[in-house]
Amino acid sequence: MTVIGVSHPEPTLAQTAPTDKLSPLLRTLSRQIDGRSRVIVQFRGAPDARVITGIGGVAGRQLESAGAQVASLDNRLLADVARNPQVAWVGVDHPAFATPERTGPAIAATLARRAFGLTGKGIGVAVIDLGITAWHDDLLEDRKSPRAAPRVVHFKDFTTDFDSRVWTSDQPSDEFGHGSHVAGIIAGNGFDSGGARMGVAPEASLIGLKVLDAEENGYISDVIAAIDYAIAVRNVYNIRVINLSVASGVFESYHTDPLTLAARRAVSAGIVVVAAAGNLGTTADGETQHGGITSPGNAPWVLTVGAASHEGTTARSNDTVARFSSRGPTWIDFAAKPDLVALGVGAESLSEPHSTLYSEYADYLLDGTSRT
Repeated sequence: MTVIGVSHPEPTLAQTAPTDKLSPLLRTLSRQIDGRSRVIVQFRGAPDARVITGIGGVAGRQLESAGAQVASLDNRLLADVARNPQVAWVGVDHPAFATPERTGPAIAATLARRAFGLTGKGIGVAVIDLGITAWHDDLLEDRKSPRAAPRVVHFKDFTTDFDSRVWTSDQPSDEFGHGSHVAGIIAGNGFDSGGARMGVAPEASLIGLKVLDAEENGYISDVIAAIDYAIAVRNVYNIRVINLSVASGVFESYHTDPLTLAARRAVSAGIVVVAAAGNLGTTADGETQHGGITSPGNAPWVLTVGAASHEGTTARSNDTVARFSSRGPTWIDFAAKPDLVALGVGAESLSEPHSTLYSEYADYLLDGTSRT
């Protein structure tokens, strides 16, 4: 017998583990009589903070596009939340962390710009990271003009103190320095180095979305909120690319991970999501290991980039995969990743003079770089 028109949709969060809506880790924590957990509560309909506050929990950020709510709950209350018929699933709001970014010279970026006449002009790139220093010379439209406009056309801070829910300023900032370094690789115009250290798309506009604080602390809920925000303002700033040099561990399939699903919403909206593969290519003993691709880079709809080493030469013939770069297959789903590799060793880019990276790695500042 031939069956026509039968489809097999991918599982949704609401369809997984119908008899136990707690993630595996939370199932264990729910049996503890003390302790507290930061979680993401997925609802079957619109998020309802009363489900959380009504049993003594603290409600945090709402993730409207995901139909979810961040919450802080005593572990003994986790099972109570899961029993509520409005709730589809409850998972840990895992910490997010920064990952090294790539650089352009070894991927023939200059040649590509000349051959195709592409500089990124008119294109918006959302940089989801630790912030951006908007006033840097290499991130202005025309440094020779007395009124040079910044190419960081928009900035929003998604970091917050959960308990007090005091939101921080949306003035561009980067106390740690990582986001500015990434921004220079993407779109630095090379002004401070006479064009020698130009980014891949030197005329692109940047949308800085800060998800980690000065101590590199943050959660996947902050990243999800930033991704959904980028989707919401994509037409305002012509956002065509999201760059994620922040990541989290893989604790479940990419079919149900709220971070990978957020990336999928962006792709469905016409945005290319580029994510770092991660830095888990070796064990603590220095041995090569596989299965270390981080989330959301483990998802097939994300363009996942591993790190290559130029081995100290400009020729590409001797390039190798950096030992620290995460290798596939992905954990849990066993997908083939990364999709490609780009230079991730010895990256030359911008520095923020008041940042943690600037002070801790002063010996690595390059001679000849303007400090004005």
